[in-house]
Amino acid sequence: MTSTPQERLRLIGREEPAAATAAAPSWVMNIDDSDSARDIIDALGVAAYLSGEQPHAVSVDIEHLKPDAPLRPDDARVLRTSDEDGTRATLSVGDGWTLRVVRRTNGTAVLNVSAVTEELAREVVEVCTKDATVEPESDASQVSMGFWHIGSHGPQRRERTITAAAWAEIDGNYGAQVGAAMRQLMAMRPDEVRGRLLLLHGPPGTGKTSALRALSREWADWCQVDCVLDPEVLFANPGYLMEVAIGVDTYDESKRRWRLLVLEDCDELIRGSAKESTGQGLSRLLNLTDGMLGQGRDVLVAITTNENLSRLHPAVVRPGRCLAQLEVGRLSNAEAAAWLERELGDRPRPAVGPDGMTLAELIAARDEHSRIQALPPGPPQGSGGYL
Repeated sequence: MTSTPQERLRLIGREEPAAATAAAPSWVMNIDDSDSARDIIDALGVAAYLSGEQPHAVSVDIEHLKPDAPLRPDDARVLRTSDEDGTRATLSVGDGWTLRVVRRTNGTAVLNVSAVTEELAREVVEVCTKDATVEPESDASQVSMGFWHIGSHGPQRRERTITAAAWAEIDGNYGAQVGAAMRQLMAMRPDEVRGRLLLLHGPPGTGKTSALRALSREWADWCQVDCVLDPEVLFANPGYLMEVAIGVDTYDESKRRWRLLVLEDCDELIRGSAKESTGQGLSRLLNLTDGMLGQGRDVLVAITTNENLSRLHPAVVRPGRCLAQLEVGRLSNAEAAAWLERELGDRPRPAVGPDGMTLAELIAARDEHSRIQALPPGPPQGSGGYL
């Protein structure tokens, strides 16, 4: 069986480039019936970049896109289009540049430009994005939050919008002592910061995560909140830790903001045996909060844990290290009964035990009649989940 020589992928209608050299290698792509039209556009979109004809690339993500925004220069020549389930991909070319645009039905898009110079690539992006977006409607419950993780190309940060309640809306979900401490924390401003570690500990389902979401909203005007999705990797990888510690900075000091790094469920990192179980992890955490690594960086660290205070490493709770240390526990019998009366009104209410109830248990009791389920008889389920 003889094979057909493979031909280098190229854009039809473009002048054939000079023979590949060591600096601009040729490349081959195999295409079969599993590849979609979008896949072809993706491949053609990087052809000039891979060949070295257009060695400079710039990419940008766009949100709040106008429905009629063209997202290409007036003199662009459209070579390929694809529409798959409402996601439209377009490949266009111009003098010295190639533009790939993927436009989604949710009002977002991604632009990838390659060009003969970096200046030209940025110019094309600027032309495409000019007047292409609308100002989003003001909604105080929508808060920008960053998410860090280790990806295939190293540390990655993605910014997303989350929904966060105002503290006044959820204050009643917490006991009197916790609520008073939280109100003080929510009202804090940069010049009042003393200590860099915010520690929330207590049983699962007591509302630690909900409190941090509310904090991200209350501090939105002066503090950027970033959630680290893989904290065990963060403190095991010095390069990752350095990237997160440096963050996404600005050279304009007037626009520089504090940052709060959220590390959830870090029991192993801060319990009494942390030195033995996590190696340098605990030391690096403490170095980030008030050691050399943290110097000059306006970084706060919030940690949630299910561990009891007595089981935490003494270095973590050392005086002066914690900005706040909150035991977020169960609501007392009286507090839980008051919560159920407020939420259920005249509807039947479950009995509250002498130990009170967690927030998760209270919400489960409130929503019992609206829950759709078909489960065999068995022991009651635990109150897990993030609240």
